Amino acid sequence: MKTSYKTIVISDVHLGTKGSKAKEIVRFLKQYRCENLILNGDIIDGWQLKKSGSWKRKHTRFFNRILKMIDNHQTNVFYLRGNHDDFLDQILPLQIGKLSILTDMTYESQGKKYFITHGDVFDSITTNLRWIAYLGDMGYTFLLWLNRIVNYYRFKSGLPYFSLSQYIKGKVKKAVSYIDDYETELAKMAKAKGCDGIICGHIHKAENRMIDGIHYLNSGDWVETMSALAEDHEGNWQLIYYREIEFPKVRVLEQKNPSVEETSVLPLRQVSFDSRNHEDLNPPSFRF
Repeated sequence: MKTSYKTIVISDVHLGTKGSKAKEIVRFLKQYRCENLILNGDIIDGWQLKKSGSWKRKHTRFFNRILKMIDNHQTNVFYLRGNHDDFLDQILPLQIGKLSILTDMTYESQGKKYFITHGDVFDSITTNLRWIAYLGDMGYTFLLWLNRIVNYYRFKSGLPYFSLSQYIKGKVKKAVSYIDDYETELAKMAKAKGCDGIICGHIHKAENRMIDGIHYLNSGDWVETMSALAEDHEGNWQLIYYREIEFPKVRVLEQKNPSVEETSVLPLRQVSFDSRNHEDLNPPSFRF
């Protein structure tokens, strides 16, 4: 049995940062085939690379995987710029074979039309007050650093993974209000463009729901949530979470058949979002 989708959307990988789950997303992409792969912004974190970020081999492997998807499966790849990889503005638009680099795009499937954008263009803070956006980015980076420390000791105590940043987002009223307003404004934009839905990222909050008759889809991120949007060949959309994939079964299959990496289907199961299998739980560095 093969796992094949018409379209997969991922966003907010933030390659070049300590928080990026580069190994996990490469492992994820090895398990699925798709006709279209949409990289919806903030794939490379240019902001952090200018400061304290660093590019590692695991980050290069992500693009090696993308090239293999193009070569082996003829996947069409669309890279949409985000605010953290806004350096792409210098070359937009660009098409090289099956790779297209764009600002945004309109996607039509099964009689429905979706406007796809990273989402930062609708964020007045990011667009108009860039220094505040940088300040917020520093705060989020600090939370991720603190989160590693907290979860290291939670893991040692036998407790499940806990997202400090997600907890704070859910408790701070202004953050909750901001997310609600953001989603509503994006839905209005899709309606104004005559689209049936909107696909975005940016706020690191995976979502699949209807807002005033508009199908709102957010692919989440690959810093904490580790999620992607997938459309099957009948036009149905779903969120796939990395932590719900039964990877131990794949390792057994790989021992029996080395080619399983490219062909096998991974059964998805419903599990708790909190997981103790967290690959970043090494003794944390206290250097910020």
